[in-house]
Amino acid sequence: MGFLDRLLGRTETRADGEVEIESSLLKALLGIGEASREMALAIPTISAAIDMIGAVIAATPVKLYREHDGETEEIPGDPRVRLLNDDTGDTLTPNEFWRAMVRDYYLGKGGYAYILPNYTGLYYVQEDQVSIQKGTDPIFKSYYVLVQGTRYYPFRFLRILRNTRDGMTGVPITEDLKEMIEVAYETLLFERALLKRGGAKKGFLKSEKKIVQEQLDALKASFQNLYSNNSENTVVLNNGLDFKEASATSVEMQLRENKLANAEDLARIFHVPLSVLSGEGDEAAVSSMAKLAAIPLMAVIQSALNRDLLREDEKKDHYWAFDTKELLKGSLKERYEAYKLALDGNFMQVDEVRYAEDMKPLGLTWIRLGLQDVLYDPKTKTVYTPNTNQTAALTGSPMPAEGGEEGNED
Repeated sequence: MGFLDRLLGRTETRADGEVEIESSLLKALLGIGEASREMALAIPTISAAIDMIGAVIAATPVKLYREHDGETEEIPGDPRVRLLNDDTGDTLTPNEFWRAMVRDYYLGKGGYAYILPNYTGLYYVQEDQVSIQKGTDPIFKSYYVLVQGTRYYPFRFLRILRNTRDGMTGVPITEDLKEMIEVAYETLLFERALLKRGGAKKGFLKSEKKIVQEQLDALKASFQNLYSNNSENTVVLNNGLDFKEASATSVEMQLRENKLANAEDLARIFHVPLSVLSGEGDEAAVSSMAKLAAIPLMAVIQSALNRDLLREDEKKDHYWAFDTKELLKGSLKERYEAYKLALDGNFMQVDEVRYAEDMKPLGLTWIRLGLQDVLYDPKTKTVYTPNTNQTAALTGSPMPAEGGEEGNED
């Protein structure tokens, strides 16, 4: 390999005859552009979709649970819960922390946060400040995380990675969708150029005779003023001069239709309905966004938390989970109909329903059993039949009712 090959990188000729260039320096010298983070954020659909998903995740609390003897219990007092929901210990609030992590997840190599020893702090690190030192074994993969040249072990970082193939770095949307992002970005630049020209088309002049330099300079100045869009200007063409258009207007190019089609495609990639981004979505659209966009990303974050924010002895029975109850509640009518089915099926009690709706419990412990007239108390394991005023143990002989053996019909 020659000196220029080593400097500029390697090129390969594919089977279709096109040359594939691998060096970023050579691409820059040849003027071959790539979709960047800034280009993606300049596109309203991408920026709004990422911001909305980040807002949903930032507003959803993260909880720590433990499975013990077949039951699941929440552990609210753990200091790690406070890091994720109340105070990260960093300059970023938890809301800002999750928004930044989500942006890096979609637009960079991944979201990275440094974990202080004993879980006393969670510090967000910009992904462009992070580099990975990989090992050479493709099976037993190993690596170090480098931040400004300082080497850290992987367990010191919380990492959420998109479409990762090695568990070290993710693939940003600027790589997967680079052509679509470039098209949408160039459309914005074209609109800006139209505005700067006041909507005037580009073109060229056709002359039947030779134009002297003085006349040519005057024409250039006139067209410069016309395209500057800072005042009302008119260009007067002398006899023998003709203006030929060399570009189409936004209407002729169906620019609006193309923008809407691009916006729909980009929104579909994020699984966010376009109506939700425009603020016109109904409850079904918002619920679809939560189920298809936010909750799958929450599952990625939960897996990362279970790997990086649990001690080794906890991983067998502890786990992290977002409290998605509020996201999946649905409308008032839908919730109450679901509660009625749960109560009729005896797998929820009245106080459990009231707790789900943030109401004070009534202290009711009865469960209705069959024909709406048999009540069972799970605490005392007794069955009470109101129409006969009889109380009986679940395993044993009947118990006398209050007021005597025969009971009191009143």
